Amino acid sequence: MILKSKQIKVGCCGFGESMQHYFNEFKLVEVQKTFYQPPRLETAVKWREMAPEDFEFTVKAWQLITHEPASPTYRRMSKKIAEEDKTKYGAFKPTDEVFAAWEQTKEVARALAARIIIFQCPARFAPSEENIANMHKFFTSIDRQDFTFCWEPRGEWPQETILHLCQELDLVHCVDPFKQQSLYGSIRYYRLHGVTGYRYKFNALDLKLLLDKCDADRVNYVLFNNVSMLEDARRFLAIAEK
Repeated sequence: MILKSKQIKVGCCGFGESMQHYFNEFKLVEVQKTFYQPPRLETAVKWREMAPEDFEFTVKAWQLITHEPASPTYRRMSKKIAEEDKTKYGAFKPTDEVFAAWEQTKEVARALAARIIIFQCPARFAPSEENIANMHKFFTSIDRQDFTFCWEPRGEWPQETILHLCQELDLVHCVDPFKQQSLYGSIRYYRLHGVTGYRYKFNALDLKLLLDKCDADRVNYVLFNNVSMLEDARRFLAIAEK
């Protein structure tokens, strides 16, 4: 749903209930499966066909691009990485394996008619010269087509570095607005992880503050990613519509 007073799109990171029920309640979802193990293209096409015409999918890029195999998130992959190949994945490394992971992410995004792709980095992805160089190589080498790229850095990144990279590489700075301010981008892309963690339930004051944090001059994507995300997203819609 787009709220007219401010341009706000509300949804969840993952469905959290049956797809059909979700489609009846929301007009936006961030697909999480693409991060752990992208679905088959036939599955993505089926999801697109099941969804209403005005429903929007956004896609989280495959972890093979952003996370190294030491990440515990790799446990949810059906594909196992051979020990001798583990240095070839993650951290935007300019390897055939990382670029192949991008191609698969891109194809699923196209099948879903998704326009936005989110690159979430682990906290261990630090602002080192090597990591920054890898980002430059990756984002200047791939075919962006008409996608909007959102980058969610975590860990200790200087604001000046984030801003410079977003400007130079045309990235939307994706943030949890309760933790930091978005520094750059044609849209605002907010991922709500919970003020004190995943089990946090947003109260009415939180949700009113969230509404205030939405930018009146940009389209705001507000995605809840906490244990009570469905309930909190519903309540945020109710508050924002008043």
